[in-house]
Amino acid sequence: MRHASLTVIQDEHQALAAMLRSLSMLVTQSHQQGKAPPFNVLRAMLFYVDEFPERLHHPKESQLLFPKLRSRCPELGPVFDRLDADHARGEKAIRDLEHALLAYEVMGESRREAFEQATQRYIDAYLSHMSVEESEILPAARKHLSEDDWAELDAAFATNRDPLAGHSADETYRPLFQMILSHAPAPVGLG
Repeated sequence: MRHASLTVIQDEHQALAAMLRSLSMLVTQSHQQGKAPPFNVLRAMLFYVDEFPERLHHPKESQLLFPKLRSRCPELGPVFDRLDADHARGEKAIRDLEHALLAYEVMGESRREAFEQATQRYIDAYLSHMSVEESEILPAARKHLSEDDWAELDAAFATNRDPLAGHSADETYRPLFQMILSHAPAPVGLG
């Protein structure tokens, strides 16, 4: 049986992976062209990561999905520990990357390399994190969760409204998504 929460999780993972690939491409393109990137677009992209995956997606995984599975899959304890630690570090990690971007924007070329390296580390860590969830946690959920568990998870994840995962943007977020879609490179944007 297909559960709505699994669809939401996978759709949001795909949206975030697309955003991260576009972020990497934008940084690489500006480096290859020897010019500063469009800082406003980079800020918008990082703001998206903070607003949607960090504040909506991760808390539901750590507070709802993971605890249900921990008790039924004790052999995955170290995996849950790693993923929960990643989630706990998520807010600091995005703040550190936003700070590196600000430093590059206001301090100039002397901060480019540090920003580029921080961006690549962040992207690599995030993609690895999602890969572990998809290859280890979601299969365990399919196998071990009850229909009552799924009903609770489906209801909770249904409240996520990530526009990059196919939902219409709330009016307050519409300018953010228009900027990203108009100026970021594919796969997330048209720029």
